[in-house]
Amino acid sequence: MGDRGAREALEEEFDDLIDDEDFWRFQSNTLVVLATPARVRTYRVPNRLPEGVFVGDRFHIKPLLRATTFPQTAFVLALAEGSVRLVEVDADGGAEEFRVPGMPESAADHARKASLSGRAPKGRIQGTEGRKLRVRQYARAIDRQLRDVLTGRDVPLILAAAEPIGSLYRSVNSYPTLLAESLPGNPEELSDAELGARARTVLDEYYAGELADLRELFDRRRGEGRAATDLSDIARAATYGMVDTLLADIDVTVAGSISEGGEVTFADESEAGVPGVVDEICRRVIQADGRVVAVRADDMPDGAAAAAILRYTL
Repeated sequence: MGDRGAREALEEEFDDLIDDEDFWRFQSNTLVVLATPARVRTYRVPNRLPEGVFVGDRFHIKPLLRATTFPQTAFVLALAEGSVRLVEVDADGGAEEFRVPGMPESAADHARKASLSGRAPKGRIQGTEGRKLRVRQYARAIDRQLRDVLTGRDVPLILAAAEPIGSLYRSVNSYPTLLAESLPGNPEELSDAELGARARTVLDEYYAGELADLRELFDRRRGEGRAATDLSDIARAATYGMVDTLLADIDVTVAGSISEGGEVTFADESEAGVPGVVDEICRRVIQADGRVVAVRADDMPDGAAAAAILRYTL
């Protein structure tokens, strides 16, 4: 397809997108459009990204890496003696109940009783201890049903529960990504949307903790000779699959190119259609099954454009 044909095909795709009223009804903080003459892909991104247009022979994906680093998705387990529901919080800001087959309706329902008062099974325990035993059994049944939904996922689970049921659930929980911080109070008084809004505050603190742990790991690895902030060193390491984790400043552009052997040639300004040095390093790290963590300048070690934790020393 010639330049004119490609341009007309893109115009047709964009015109169709612009006129799609249903598409524009559901948006997030940023819209990313990746387009070729044959196909247009759109992404609603929860992060606020600067406006920009990039034309080249490959997609400019570095800004999108922020959304994969901090996906802003979670499940909230709204748990009380009288009810339980699992709420899915999505990256676009929505929150709605996720139906879990076989989930008990309440602690009393699970115990097959009208209430939790009275003796525990076989009359062994009664009063407060009997109630606690039944609630723990209820919590264990919930954990068991959640396994079919959560197994294999790496999505944070946030508990919304008052005490003592919150602690009782934690004592039987088997999901490894249950966050330490809970949403306090009675979740029965909160809508799905309210739970979702409160969950985002917990997610922000969780992500901040992850970044702090990465910075600490970077400092330890630097003392062992397994970390770098020099772009020439990182480019060479990325080319040979040595980068385990890369922290990249998504707002900075370093003009230049990287050879197939990993040598960096810096430039005063980027050529049209050519990705910057950091963008290309990100691509090579991902190709070698490394992890790319897209952050802001304030979170970068030494204010560098990129920082690498290496699998072994250079």
